[in-house]
Amino acid sequence: MVTELSEFPIRAKGEFTVYELTKRGIGTPEAITQLLQMWNLPRERLSYGGLKDRHAVTKQFVTVHRGPARNAQRDQWGLSYLGQSDEPFHPTNISANRFEIIMRDMDSGECQRAIAALDEVAQWGLPNYFDDQRFGSVTSDGEFIARPWIAGDFERTLWLGMAAESPHDRSSEKKEKAILREHWGNWPVVMERLDRSHRRSIISYLVQHSQDFKGAWTRVRQDMRSLYLSAFQSYLWNKVLSAAIHASCPEEARVEVPLALGPAPFFRSLKREAGLDLSTLLIPLPSSRFVYEDEAPITVLTDQVLATENLTRGEIKIKHPRDSFFSKGERAAVIRAMDVTRDEGEDSLYAGRRALRLSFALPRGCYATILVKRITAAAGIAAEGSLDSSDAVD
Repeated sequence: MVTELSEFPIRAKGEFTVYELTKRGIGTPEAITQLLQMWNLPRERLSYGGLKDRHAVTKQFVTVHRGPARNAQRDQWGLSYLGQSDEPFHPTNISANRFEIIMRDMDSGECQRAIAALDEVAQWGLPNYFDDQRFGSVTSDGEFIARPWIAGDFERTLWLGMAAESPHDRSSEKKEKAILREHWGNWPVVMERLDRSHRRSIISYLVQHSQDFKGAWTRVRQDMRSLYLSAFQSYLWNKVLSAAIHASCPEEARVEVPLALGPAPFFRSLKREAGLDLSTLLIPLPSSRFVYEDEAPITVLTDQVLATENLTRGEIKIKHPRDSFFSKGERAAVIRAMDVTRDEGEDSLYAGRRALRLSFALPRGCYATILVKRITAAAGIAAEGSLDSSDAVD
């Protein structure tokens, strides 16, 4: 369970109507789209803070400019009216997210190793990696949509965004992408065979402008394009953090934890080395817009990481369209879980096995699954499920 925590002011009057969205089995963007359709609202009237994972039971704030003072309900989500506000809800209004997780079907040894790892996390903190949920747009071949985009190859960008296979594709997506791959460039045939979907308006444009892939790409929803940029930027940031951990932590103080894009180093303890203090380190989100300090250790590490991708800092930018850009800012290398509680006991679902109940809060934009994977890797078991508090743009 994931609950958004905020000091957002809710009053009896105000231009913005405030709700709590509770959902399960559906992502935040999909639930928001269904709500907009139900109430026949333009997207610009609605705002929210974070993208909450589809697999969790999640609660988050939503505001609608002059929205109706009533509840709404669908099979996978419910909207509860809370009151009014003078401002819309934004990601900066999130102070933290509280997580409640039950780890099941464990033996006593696994439980004890998990608890020992949790104690290390409580003492030293946790690497602030972006987790797998951030990378849902990466293709089955491991390609990032933003990579050809920053190079100005709009046909490849559009192909990756609309036709490339993804491990997360549902049956309808697989069908439409197969049509696009088979008939790419023959836009009248593609138009004829596609069902009603978000792709049809883009294909309709290509029917009239068959080679204008740049123009077609601008017709992809701006919020989706932002997610593609966030995915690639987050991947680069993770690589910088990984390099910083290798530079700061000797091998005996590290443990490898499997993530979707490959194993990542985690620290078991921390000490300052090579001019880096991970506990206080802020790592810039790679972008040409950020002003780096020349010769600073983190600048040198960033340049080394980007070189492995055949990139420089100046190339991490988007020239077109103007509504899309890489985020500018810094992210803490290390985070600490707050208000951590744990309770080990008999598993009510698996006879003779143990369960570990965890409750903790993490700052905005941090991933509970990073903590879970850290302790399950130490316990020697595979982490399953997917809970997060990711934001589209930090």
